Amino acid sequence: MKAFLAEYASLAEDSGVAAEGAAMRDVLKTSFEACGYEVVLPGSPDLEAEIRRLAPGCDVGLVIAPDHLLTRFTLALEEVCHNIGCGAMNVAVAANKQRSAAILAGHDLSVPAEQTDGRRVIKPIRGYGALGVRLSDGPAGKDEFGQAYIEGEHLSVSLVGSRVVGDVCEYWSGDRPLVLTLNRQEIEIDGDGRFHYRGGESPIEHPRRDECLEVARKAVEVLGCQGYVGVDLVLGDRPYVVDVNPRVTTSVVGIAAVMQEEIADVLVRASKGQGPQEVHLTGRVRYGTDGVVTRL
Repeated sequence: MKAFLAEYASLAEDSGVAAEGAAMRDVLKTSFEACGYEVVLPGSPDLEAEIRRLAPGCDVGLVIAPDHLLTRFTLALEEVCHNIGCGAMNVAVAANKQRSAAILAGHDLSVPAEQTDGRRVIKPIRGYGALGVRLSDGPAGKDEFGQAYIEGEHLSVSLVGSRVVGDVCEYWSGDRPLVLTLNRQEIEIDGDGRFHYRGGESPIEHPRRDECLEVARKAVEVLGCQGYVGVDLVLGDRPYVVDVNPRVTTSVVGIAAVMQEEIADVLVRASKGQGPQEVHLTGRVRYGTDGVVTRL
């Protein structure tokens, strides 16, 4: 069996999150190999060309890329290989943070209100890794928008959505997303108001755990995401959904260290509508953006 695994940031010279990308790639490569796959990696940042060259000879494929590129790469993968990540149509919706926030709000999920002036969080409409996110009362730039700043705990939920293969396309199976972990995020806001993601802790216990998991699950269901999904929350008077990431996130580095199941096997099985009902965790870790995992 062969698995095509493409992680864009580790290949791109101008990426600000290359170390995070490499860490995700290495964890997934190790997991696929543990499941008996030969892992095929692209050798060039021309990822679309590499997908069309290498993925047709593989049994399964997975692409990790910044949100503004992920739809195009996922479409290319779906044309030539069995994609075990989120489907391209759902990526396109979830990756547009302004549009997806409006959709979630329309389904009675709490999201920070869109705000056009005053002190607010300004972020790219399609962003990743907290790059470009800042607390400011200045104008939003092109392809940016503003949201109200919510005081609270920075948490995330890592989930896997399942899919079934239809006659025409692959789509969300309708099963409830599998929760992997509730995570604590380490977010630093510097003196200029810029947000920096420094890693996280996983899994965590929290008195409001069930509340957070239910909101994250509903967000994934509303957007129809499949595969690995990270839902970022700010927990204040209620859980606010601040991002739905339709792709593998840095949390996988920590989760793979505490989960008894192989993440590659979970993703492959879920992509065929045969994912597990639960996973089993042992211990607790902190993980950094450099891929270093420390047991707690």
